[in-house]
Amino acid sequence: MAKKPKTAANGQGEKMKRKDYEKELRKLQVELCHLQEWVKASGARVIIVFEGRDAAGKGGTIKALSERVSPRVFRVTALPAPSDREKTQLFLQRYIERFPAAGEVIIFDRSWYNRAGVEYVMGFATEEQHKRFLELCPEVEQYIIDGGITLIKIWLEVGQEEQEKRFLKRISDPMRQWKLSPMDLESYRRWYDYSKARDLMLDATDSKHAPWHLVRSDDKRRGRLNCIAHILSSIPYKKVKQAKVELPKRSNKRQYDDLASLEGRHFAKEKY
Repeated sequence: MAKKPKTAANGQGEKMKRKDYEKELRKLQVELCHLQEWVKASGARVIIVFEGRDAAGKGGTIKALSERVSPRVFRVTALPAPSDREKTQLFLQRYIERFPAAGEVIIFDRSWYNRAGVEYVMGFATEEQHKRFLELCPEVEQYIIDGGITLIKIWLEVGQEEQEKRFLKRISDPMRQWKLSPMDLESYRRWYDYSKARDLMLDATDSKHAPWHLVRSDDKRRGRLNCIAHILSSIPYKKVKQAKVELPKRSNKRQYDDLASLEGRHFAKEKY
């Protein structure tokens, strides 16, 4: 497929048509199924960290990534604000508890990088805590990788105009209003504070052993495809040969009228 010319406004071309998007997404999702079988067979452990601007499309990208694979292999983790008990733990402790065992891919919808983003900008972490996190994070991630885990870090970047459009849609659409929190509104107001926090984070943690990969997401569809394609290219998986499956012959042993036994039960009203 020929690439569209980029524009100065968003660094991407004309927005992708749904038909083209769904065709390409299906191809990538087939590959994700192959990846899944390899992860299970090899006992691989993978962590995928999703960070980025508010309304940059993390939720939609994670859904596209995980909707055709098993939730027992691709496990999405989105932690709430820490409890009073968790606030007294080591900062990374509640994240490490959710790290993968053999045959698992853990997708963090927001991660320990909260400390470099929302916690820092909103004053939930002190300057010293922020500085200490940025100093230690590359060392901790080296430890994670040395332990045999594949770590992939994704930053979704959306422009000011597109973010504003998405926030306005959330305000006006009842099915999207749940996505809008007071923290989102504050992040909109503090655009440049978040930009500075992003830049400090990238300067400190975009390491050779655990690099950040940025994905433009002004066009959600292109962003999702580019993100999934990058993840697939980051893991050296191979197609696992599957045993041929055939349906067994259904046994008629202990046969009875199992539809008649449902008569008189409470079925949901068939409105459709």
